[in-house]
Amino acid sequence: MKALILVIDDDKKLTRLLGEYLARFEWQILTAHHPDEGLRLLRQRNPDAVVLDIMLPDRDGFETCRQLRAESAVPILMLTARGEVHDRILGLTLGADDYLPKPFEPRELAARLEALMRRGSLPSPTETLAFGDLAIDKRSRSVRLGSKDLALTTAEFDLLFALAQRPGMIWERERLFERIAGGQPGFESRSLDVLLSRLRQKLGDDPRDPTWIRTIRGAGYLFLGKPD
Repeated sequence: MKALILVIDDDKKLTRLLGEYLARFEWQILTAHHPDEGLRLLRQRNPDAVVLDIMLPDRDGFETCRQLRAESAVPILMLTARGEVHDRILGLTLGADDYLPKPFEPRELAARLEALMRRGSLPSPTETLAFGDLAIDKRSRSVRLGSKDLALTTAEFDLLFALAQRPGMIWERERLFERIAGGQPGFESRSLDVLLSRLRQKLGDDPRDPTWIRTIRGAGYLFLGKPD
């Protein structure tokens, strides 16, 4: 079946152009120019992915993202203003899966949508991620390795959960930092190295021969666990 993409943006010219371009991939395109219309289409049509602009009438993209995520685990790609790091962090914190600054190349948008749909949607808040001996419970924010409960800090749990949500995907350092920093006031870039080192120690993971987290030099980090 063809993938169904919902585009929520009040720029009618942009949505028309995006619709024409994305149709080349044999995707079905739904467009909404108001948040309420977007939420209605989400409920009625259950799209495979959502492209969501921040600047919307009556309700901004952040609040719309919060409402979308409360109702669905659909992958959400947010369109942000160029250079607005705060917008990207806030969007990821509220449940967006990816972001793309404006102006953008339609080819990159299509590639990111394809990757999001290939990886699948986010697990629901009550779901446990299981990888052999390792179990990560989002609802209780607990981690169990074998017969041992791991005592993780908030930041350590957020880092592990972010990596484990996308096993086999290389997380770029900047994106991983933004995902963690969104919920950690005062979190600095260099703190990521310390955080990763502490998390590896608690997992009993040798960075030279890792079981769980591998550093890809010059690229980022990769979670090695295979989902049960």
